[in-house]
Amino acid sequence: MGTLLVRGALFALALVPAGSAAPALAEKALAEAAPPAAVAAVMNKPRYAGASWSLLVSDLASGRTLMALNPDQLAFTGSVRKLFSVGRALQTLGAEHRVETTVLRRGSLGAGRLAGDLVLVAGGDLTFGGRQPADGGVAFTAFDHNDANNLGTALLTPQDPLQALDGLARQVRQAGIRQVEGDVVVDDRLFPAYRVPNGNLLISPILVNENMVDVSVTPTAVGEPARVDWRPRSAAFQVRSSVRTVAAGGPAVLDLSDQGRMTCRWRDPCRGTLSGTIPLDYRAPLSASPVAVRTFRIEDPASYARIAFHEALARAGVVVRAPRLAPNDPSRLQPAGSGDAEQTAEAAAEQREEQTVASWSSAPYGALARLILKVSLNLGANLSLTQVGLEEGERQVKGALAAERRDLIRQGLSPQSFRFPSNGSGSPDSQATPRAVVQWLEIMHRSPEAAVFRAALPVLGVDGSLAETGRDLAARGEVMAKTGTTIDATGLKAQVLAGYLRSPSGRDLAFALFVNDAGPVSAITEVAEVFEDQAVITDLIRSWSP
Repeated sequence: MGTLLVRGALFALALVPAGSAAPALAEKALAEAAPPAAVAAVMNKPRYAGASWSLLVSDLASGRTLMALNPDQLAFTGSVRKLFSVGRALQTLGAEHRVETTVLRRGSLGAGRLAGDLVLVAGGDLTFGGRQPADGGVAFTAFDHNDANNLGTALLTPQDPLQALDGLARQVRQAGIRQVEGDVVVDDRLFPAYRVPNGNLLISPILVNENMVDVSVTPTAVGEPARVDWRPRSAAFQVRSSVRTVAAGGPAVLDLSDQGRMTCRWRDPCRGTLSGTIPLDYRAPLSASPVAVRTFRIEDPASYARIAFHEALARAGVVVRAPRLAPNDPSRLQPAGSGDAEQTAEAAAEQREEQTVASWSSAPYGALARLILKVSLNLGANLSLTQVGLEEGERQVKGALAAERRDLIRQGLSPQSFRFPSNGSGSPDSQATPRAVVQWLEIMHRSPEAAVFRAALPVLGVDGSLAETGRDLAARGEVMAKTGTTIDATGLKAQVLAGYLRSPSGRDLAFALFVNDAGPVSAITEVAEVFEDQAVITDLIRSWSP
């Protein structure tokens, strides 16, 4: 036995040799690393003077614990919580699961005229045509537009966010509809929309460009207006800019009106303003892109989608008599469950099929899981939680969370080892122990969707949220793990890394590495430095493991 000093606390060290039974104390101690002093040196950096570290490493083949430091200490998970919401969705829905967004006609159709409404029925499609290349799958970049305002950088995917709406509109035309005498209505009653705890993110059944408008800003010449473009282009929302180009080395200050929220009445043109300055030599933090990207969030997704679909129908040659600029009118929808009480379910399905004039199929969930975990997509993780809840008869997020908790306990997690009180994405309140996270990784490793789950994780130094981390380490390409970050008023509340790694000898390990309360953060680059420290620790674990 030896000892390891980590921030003033002594931890017993126990080496667990391959092929031997682990001593009982090994479950509560940090096993001897290679060398242990190197792990302690990282954890004892001045940056972590007031921090709390915890760690657990297990051998996937035997299930034995190889390293442990405070493995039963509850700590904030950040986005590592997504491992649970996405993992359960893979278990419940399957990698090939798709959702459908349909268009129904209400009223009689004759001579190309529909004497009624077109109803766009939301299916909870996360990408809804955006990010979907022609050959299938889902596109993503290392810096996602969902994080543009927080990180100050984003790299946009090339796909048209209006692809699905245009595809549906063409199908409506092919169904023989040339004119709609009524209105376009979005049916978003699949589940009640809800917000994550900070209130900034709205989870809704209908999503166009994931409920965002992306604004790209490029410097031109000193003293001149910057070049500004945005997508999707729609009468639903226009952008006005007063951003000017300043000399090289000048400040990059980009301010969005209404804190980036699209609060519109929808009867008049809705506009957001962008103000500030961008230097001639602008390079975005982290990505070094010469284009600055910011996003406005759509606060009324149904009305935005209605207007955008109205426009798509016009492009396809379908005339809608109702005004284009108008809010969605759910009062035009049939009450849920309406119809002849004697009508059989089979007859109702046949009637619905007759009324269906267009349909759009989502990407398979396995591809969406890859997107969600690779870029840490909060919207997707919460939508995954909701989709599983719907399968279990729970339409409300509270019910979906309760069902998730019951299921995780049924699968073997201790009730005391995790707390997921409010959302499926993690911050600000999700907590778990390293043991719970590793146990879940072991469960997913044994599941039929194991290969899909593992492939969805960011790869150290290669892609996703780990693309720029650990690029010079021997562990590059050998660590598949989810990152988790929570920043609050005190600073870096949590930075977590959890997933799988392969040792040089070919052993597959599961690990969870937490640091909580890591101090103030003055720049996003400081968080990147903590990422790098945790990558170094995984590199040490990998080189140590027998």
